[in-house]
Amino acid sequence: MEVLQRTYTSCSLKIYSMNTTITRAISGAVYVLILVFATLFSPYSFLLLFGILLLFSVVEFCKLVSLKPLLPLAIATIAFILFNINSTIKTNDVLLLIAALLVSVKALLFLFEKQNKFLDTTSKYVFLIGYLIIPIIIFTKIPFLNADDQFINIHANLYNPKNIISILVIIWMNDTFAYLSGITLGKHKLFESVSPKKTIEGFIGGIVFSIIAGILLAKFYMEEPIIYWIIIALIVGFFGTLGDLIESKFKRVAGVKDSGNIMPGHGGFLDRLDSIIFVAPFIYLFYQILYYVS
Repeated sequence: MEVLQRTYTSCSLKIYSMNTTITRAISGAVYVLILVFATLFSPYSFLLLFGILLLFSVVEFCKLVSLKPLLPLAIATIAFILFNINSTIKTNDVLLLIAALLVSVKALLFLFEKQNKFLDTTSKYVFLIGYLIIPIIIFTKIPFLNADDQFINIHANLYNPKNIISILVIIWMNDTFAYLSGITLGKHKLFESVSPKKTIEGFIGGIVFSIIAGILLAKFYMEEPIIYWIIIALIVGFFGTLGDLIESKFKRVAGVKDSGNIMPGHGGFLDRLDSIIFVAPFIYLFYQILYYVS
């Protein structure tokens, strides 16, 4: 009887694990398809999607840090419209970039703090604006960059979604192969106090396959110098991992596993955007450097 019970329990766990994997795969595929379709369809669908993702992420972030969402949602909406849609207002992208980079330093200090302590109200709003809202705005500016102009308005017919698609592919490659390398080769913990499952081997595997993806994208899709996309892959591999760890720190302080449950098997939108959020300012900085040295 005991043997039968153990067998039944083992089979139930395997079925549950299989169902979870299938659910996660379907949910992830739908998310990727929507993201790719909206990015390729038009600049308006791209901005609309990321505006919606921003609002959902703000709500999830507010839950993590115990903020009432009404004012943060208003700030996010106004900032997104002011800096990214309304063409009559000249924005200073450099100031946005500096603000995001300064808050990135603050986020790194928060990550390496030994105590998991709650943030004060001022810090919550600083992270809301500089860690979440501004980086997403910066990310949505990238497809309007080209070699001749630092920022091309949405109403100009110069929207280039290929660089966004390429960056997303590299991020997904980094996440996927960091996970696969970690479960197959992982022996040494990367940052156990914040994310027990991450390993050094997974981190290295993610970077290696990100570089491979960058080389292939540069040669066959972007038709740009390979060195550009190797650098972007390195930025994604390094800062994307830090972004994942920082979001894990927020969740650890809040005492939750996921930022939300809107995506079955994946958690919330903030869980899916954590790498993009932290990577965006550094990729944008790289584009600015290319602009000024070219």
